[in-house]
Amino acid sequence: MRYFLTFFGLAAVIAGLVYVKYAQISSLINMGEAMAESGPPPEAVSTAIAGEQRWEASVSTVGTIASSKGVAISTEVAGVVTAIQFESGATVDKGAVLLQLDARVEKAQLSSAQVRRNLASSTAKRARALAASGATSQAQIDADESAWESATAEVEVLKAQIARKTIRAPFAGRLGIREVDLGQYLNPGTTLTTLESVEGVYVDFDLPQQQQVARGMKVRVTVTGRPEFLGDGEIVAIEPKIDPTTRTLKLRATMTNAADDFQPGMFVSVAVLRSEDVQVVAVPATAIVYATYGDSVFIVEPAADGGADGPGGEPVMVARQQFVRLGGRRGDYVAVLEGVTAGQELVTAGAFKLRRLATQRG
Repeated sequence: MRYFLTFFGLAAVIAGLVYVKYAQISSLINMGEAMAESGPPPEAVSTAIAGEQRWEASVSTVGTIASSKGVAISTEVAGVVTAIQFESGATVDKGAVLLQLDARVEKAQLSSAQVRRNLASSTAKRARALAASGATSQAQIDADESAWESATAEVEVLKAQIARKTIRAPFAGRLGIREVDLGQYLNPGTTLTTLESVEGVYVDFDLPQQQQVARGMKVRVTVTGRPEFLGDGEIVAIEPKIDPTTRTLKLRATMTNAADDFQPGMFVSVAVLRSEDVQVVAVPATAIVYATYGDSVFIVEPAADGGADGPGGEPVMVARQQFVRLGGRRGDYVAVLEGVTAGQELVTAGAFKLRRLATQRG
């Protein structure tokens, strides 16, 4: 009897637990079915209306800043550095002395050559004076004249050698980092520093072969992430042949750089401007959902079946995902070439919460 009561009690407890669990699971199933019938809960988002705008027609690409004049300053002759007259990053004028090599031997040779030239000049003058009276032969006169010309040429050669040991700036610009030290022995061709012109810069870029461009067309140059870096220029050179590998055309534009915003080697965005304007459907950039399988937006519109009225009698709105083809960008707006028409309402904030969910307009 005792065992029977124990068994009966355990069975009753197990049956009670099974009933409770069954009731919980049934409640969850019923709740899920009710949610499926009523749809997911609404989400609060911000929206904006797509509108038509007239934009300046342009073709966008990327380019590289190049110096209008840039050289690596190097030595033509060997020698020991006796004076350095520039600092790294300094701005210099054309002809400014940058560095001096030891030229004491050449200067001593120049002094000796000048003495020989003076003597040869005096001898030639006397020979010409004697020639008037017939006291000397023409051969002697020619020899004295030749000796004077040879001594003069030797002086000029030594002056040129001394000048080559004085390194000067070939044009006005900004120097790079100094790469030599005082007392250092330099071989011919040793780089001292670089010099870049600050008068203006070039912008080198490529365009697809189907684009029609011409010299004189205006370009606008910007730096990604630096909106204050903005430059305007014009195309000055077009490569006469298409690159057979990339099928692109190489172009060069020039622009001023008075504010020194653009340095050679900088990666920039280039927009080639056309004369005519175009009508585009512009939407806020925040409305675009970027993805590897395609860019899209969420269009807010009434439910297809009419929907049930929401609070206050307003219709329930549905966010429909629409894939789009994008065009250029102007500030906070992006041109949509396909997928959106002017006047449609788009989700601009909170799109990450939407997966074709019903949303109450607010």
